[in-house]
Amino acid sequence: MSDIFAQRPSGSRRKREVTGRMVLLCLISFFAVVTVVNVIMMTAAVKTFGGLETASSYKAGLDYSRDAAASQEQGARHWTVTSRFDHNSDGRLHVELSVLDGAKQPLSGYQAHVLLAHPANRRLDHEVEVWDLGNGRYGGDTVVPAGQWDLEIDITRDGKRYFRSRERIFLKDR
Repeated sequence: MSDIFAQRPSGSRRKREVTGRMVLLCLISFFAVVTVVNVIMMTAAVKTFGGLETASSYKAGLDYSRDAAASQEQGARHWTVTSRFDHNSDGRLHVELSVLDGAKQPLSGYQAHVLLAHPANRRLDHEVEVWDLGNGRYGGDTVVPAGQWDLEIDITRDGKRYFRSRERIFLKDR
């Protein structure tokens, strides 16, 4: 009977033994793969990080009371600011604002600042150069891809902000 077990059929392989060297190579290979994947993921994370919403959250917290008072003053003015977007023949996006006071009279002589802020990446923001078109209208052109944007509008005069709004908009292709 022992002869039967001693003989191997032809073509069969001998079982591999698990040696210390094999275990060491498997461990080194495993951690090498994990390290390579971590390096790839960290590189991608650092390259695609668009920045923080605020540079200093402490300073933003201190400014909260001032911003709340400015918001109440803005509400008391009862201004109406509307925006309109059209594509020019050259493919640029034309942004036009209409600014009316509480009596629905056009307001001119202010500076309008328009920012199309990307919701996820500050590096993709587009500041629109806006000029006074007269009769309470302000306009400017920019090149911006279609998609979701945060429209930020500031109306100022002599360094004082009179109006600020921020809203999510969706821009379509032509």
